[in-house]
Amino acid sequence: MLIADDQLLVRRGLVLMLGPEPAVEVVGEAADGAQAVELARRLRPDVVVMDIRMPVLDGIAATARLTQEVPDCRVLALSTFDMDEHVVAALRAGACGFLPKDISPEELVTALRVVHTGEAVVAPRLLTRLISSYVTAPQRPERPATTVGPAGILVELTPRERETWRLIATGLDNAAIAEAMFISPSTVKNHITALFAKLQVRDRAQAVIAAYEAGLVRAGERE
Repeated sequence: MLIADDQLLVRRGLVLMLGPEPAVEVVGEAADGAQAVELARRLRPDVVVMDIRMPVLDGIAATARLTQEVPDCRVLALSTFDMDEHVVAALRAGACGFLPKDISPEELVTALRVVHTGEAVVAPRLLTRLISSYVTAPQRPERPATTVGPAGILVELTPRERETWRLIATGLDNAAIAEAMFISPSTVKNHITALFAKLQVRDRAQAVIAAYEAGLVRAGERE
């Protein structure tokens, strides 16, 4: 794991927090986004814990570069505030989720494990609240779009894929989606795999953002 934060005390605190965990190894520390990208290229960490606000190159720009240049490296963004528009920008840039800086060691370790497996670490309800605040759905076109994009993709989906997408955006996990749609969890996974490929997204975080941008769900909407 690589830690990127412009505050030395935060970096050292994270190192101390993670020290007792045998499954977590901190391979480097970066004081800004540019250093984070440089070290990630050289060290190839599985996960980068990335502060959002940093000098030289901020965490959002650094995340975008890492997504392009070191695609096997997954980014977990950190933010001082839960409700922060920069977090949504980081998710758009390719981050796998975010955590507030005042989390417990246990929560951080759990999040690192989740991110390492390829899943988004943002709690579904919290993610929905964030995106409801900062993502504005575009006006619906007068006629159905035929090009791939946040809104145009709707016509490319099967009814099952569209419903799966809507339920993901309202905060349900796979088990709850299976129950709501009266299908098996394995079938839900198949729908999600096909859906993510069509949406060209990596995880649930980006799928929820795309759902709001497409107008599939609205702010405050629930199942």
